[in-house]
This record gives sequence, structure tokens and C-alpha cells, in this order.
Amino acid sequence: MDSRIQLKEETMQIDQPAAAPVDVPRGLAGVVVTDTALGDVRGREGFYHYREYSAVDLAQTRSFEDVWHLMIHGDLPDSAQQAAFAAHTGQLRRLPDGVRAALPAVVAAGGSSGPLAGLRSALSLFGAMKGFRPVYDTDADQRRADTVAAVAAVPTMLAALYRLGRGLEPVEPRTDLSYSANYLYMLTGSEPSAKQARAIEQYLIATIDHGFNASTFTARVIASTGADVAAALVGAVGALSGPLHGGAPSRALDTLDAIGSPERIDAWIREHVLAGERIMGFGHPVYRTEDPRSRMLRGIAQQFGGPLVDFAIEVEQRVEAILAELKPGRELHTNVEFYAGVVMELCGLPREMFTPTFAAARVVGWSANILEQARDSKIIRPAARYVGPPPPAVVPAAA
Repeated sequence: MDSRIQLKEETMQIDQPAAAPVDVPRGLAGVVVTDTALGDVRGREGFYHYREYSAVDLAQTRSFEDVWHLMIHGDLPDSAQQAAFAAHTGQLRRLPDGVRAALPAVVAAGGSSGPLAGLRSALSLFGAMKGFRPVYDTDADQRRADTVAAVAAVPTMLAALYRLGRGLEPVEPRTDLSYSANYLYMLTGSEPSAKQARAIEQYLIATIDHGFNASTFTARVIASTGADVAAALVGAVGALSGPLHGGAPSRALDTLDAIGSPERIDAWIREHVLAGERIMGFGHPVYRTEDPRSRMLRGIAQQFGGPLVDFAIEVEQRVEAILAELKPGRELHTNVEFYAGVVMELCGLPREMFTPTFAAARVVGWSANILEQARDSKIIRPAARYVGPPPPAVVPAAA
């Protein structure tokens, strides 16, 4: 018998009886499903990390490329590795001709669905044209190479899809700019200021990974089937597109627009809290203290200053005070989306690109999780409790 087939059968434990179903909380809240060396979120402390480093410290001191290297290689690069990795990933930004040629059709077919929806199609085509093979059939080096190629290309796809949707020609990527500066350049056609590029870079670093969120778990489930890297990333993008996951940065700014002016803050917040409505940009399913990403992004916004920043800070303070009054004992703080929207607005990003920009960061975390999951040959296959009509029922005769 082939040794690989034998190993596969031994790993699957096909002769073992199925484990008895175990009831878990809705949404798998708090359920540990695997071990990971990639990072963790400690919600009660208001702390999260990538590998052994504070994610906020990394965002404040390192480049996006450095943290990308950390996530997929396991360590921060030295100066020589840093230069080599930046040069290598920069060369991968240009899309294959077939993918670039297909993007106008993707935009036309998608109508008003936007760049994030288009990214699903573009990523599928990219993986096919690059010859991505199932992770089950490739070694660790090839899997890593596939993820690096996909991550490098995602900002190019997103920027091209956005510009094509507005009747503009895509801007070709530059290899001499950083990941964040090149992304802004491809969106606008103008080289961003160092301040803008660094602000977006810090946002991107801060959102690379964040525990077993819905999109990350989706990527790992698909990777556990042995599918290729593009398939897992497409599934993750689909999960991120939901407004309860990645769709809130622009909605948080919509809240500021709806309030309009400082004298309307209290009445607007009271009305919506008493109606039981969610205040977009506030609250998090894990953090029980201030979201550390929000704290960092608030500081970045304050470096820009201006009426929008002052208004956002005032709204944040009044929301917390009114909630303390109306719902004593329930802490609710800003999450990453609140000040992320402010920072992206200040850097000139259009609101329809807020969630796609989130994807341009999170694709690194998804990739690292895909690589980690691919080392485990056990497919993720939970159970469900049937609650429908009692079977077996008599099948009625056809009319």
C-alpha cells in the first residue's frame, strides 16, 4: 500500500466510532476548536497579539511587510530579510494579463455590488490562472508561495475594481512604494503623503488578525478540506462581506452623519438606545474593556485633528455616558470600526472602500491561518441537531 494512503487512513481513524454529539453555545461562542501559534485575543484585558508580540506595539513600530513576514514565516525579519521580502512581494503586485482583462466584465456583471463582491470572482480567477493546487497536494513552501502571491495581488484587484466601477482606468502598481502607499496610489492615481500612508499602514497592521472571527474560521474550514488557497480566501471574503462582521466602518461614519451636530447627540443616542437599536461602531463580542485597536486609531485620528475628529470624540464620550445612565452596569465602548472609519475618511479613502481595505489587511491573517490549518489533515466537520418533523414520514404519491 502507498505510504501516503496508509498515513491518510491512519489519520482519519476510519475504524473508530463517531464521537457523541456535544451541545455548545450558539455561534460557538467561547468554544475552543483548535490550537494556534498565530495569536490570541484576551478580551477581559483589552489585549491581543500576533505570535508573541502585542499587535498594537507592532502597528506602532513596524511596517506592514514586517508583520506579514512574522505571520507567515514565524519571525520578524532582519534588515536583509526585510529588503528581500519587500522586493519580492512588490514584484508580485501586477496581475496576470488574463485576470486584468477580465476585471471589466466582473464589474459589469456585478452591477452595484462593489469591489468586495468583485474580489471573490477575481480571486477565483487569479488562483486558476496561477495554477494553485489543493493544499492537500502541495508542500509547505508551495502553500506559502501561493498565499504570498494572493496577498500581494489583492490590493491591485481591489483598486482596479473600484476604479473600473467609476469609469476610470486602473492604475498599475509600483514596486518602489510600501504596501499601504501603493494601495492608496492605485486607488487615487496620486502618491499619498507619508502621514496618510503611515496612518493606513497602522490600520492595516492592527487588523491583520483577530482570533477565530467568522472569516478566519471560514478560511480554516475550507482549508481543512484540502482545497486550494484561493478557494479558502474567497470563502473568507464572503464571510467578511456580512455587515455584522466587516461592514461596519462606513456605517459608523453614517451614524456621525445622522447625528449631524453636537447639540443633537444626546437626543439621537437616547432615542436609539431606548428603542433597543444597535449603535454602529460600539460594542464587541470579545472585549469587555476598551478595544485596543480603537484606542490606537483614536490617537492616529487626533494627529490629523479637525472637526470630524472632535465630533467623533464627543459622540464617543456622550454614548458611553448615556449608556451608563440608561443601562447601568453594562459597559459599551467604541470598537475598531468607529475610528477606523474616521482615519480612512481623513486619508481620502471612499467609504465604499472601507471594508475592502479591511480585506486588504485581513488577507494576511487568513493566509497564516490557512497555512497552519493545512498542516492538520483532519477535516472540520461539526454536527447539527435535527428539529424538523419526525421522520420517517410516508412519501406522498406524485400528482
